[in-house]
Amino acid sequence: MKTIIRILVCAFALWLTTLIVGGGEPQHFWVEPISEDNWGRIGTFVLVALLFGLVNGSLGRVARFLTWPLRVLTLGLFGLLVNGALILVVAWVSDLAGFGLRVDGFWWGVLGALVLSILTAIFNGLLGTTKSKIPKG
Repeated sequence: MKTIIRILVCAFALWLTTLIVGGGEPQHFWVEPISEDNWGRIGTFVLVALLFGLVNGSLGRVARFLTWPLRVLTLGLFGLLVNGALILVVAWVSDLAGFGLRVDGFWWGVLGALVLSILTAIFNGLLGTTKSKIPKG
């Protein structure tokens, strides 16, 4: 159940990110819906959030492991570039499907990743769905 809530939180944060970064219009950072009705838009955001979770859980782990020396040297700032690259991978994969995330360039992806990570951290913290590193009990 926690995973479903985290995907819905990511979808909501992605919607807010498109409003903040893209200005609510198809520019810079936006999501192209499957269909123009409300359920098509919501479904697209959920699918992109699920895709982002899959890319982040697989390719993101490998990228973070391979770039840990650069992240240590830059005090974590290189992680923003890694997250921007992961956003571009999600945009590329969703572009192959014909719908989903659209990003105008790498730096828009970095800005979108920064806003998305801040929003998801806030909402997951408010809902108590953060990943805990220490087992309870």
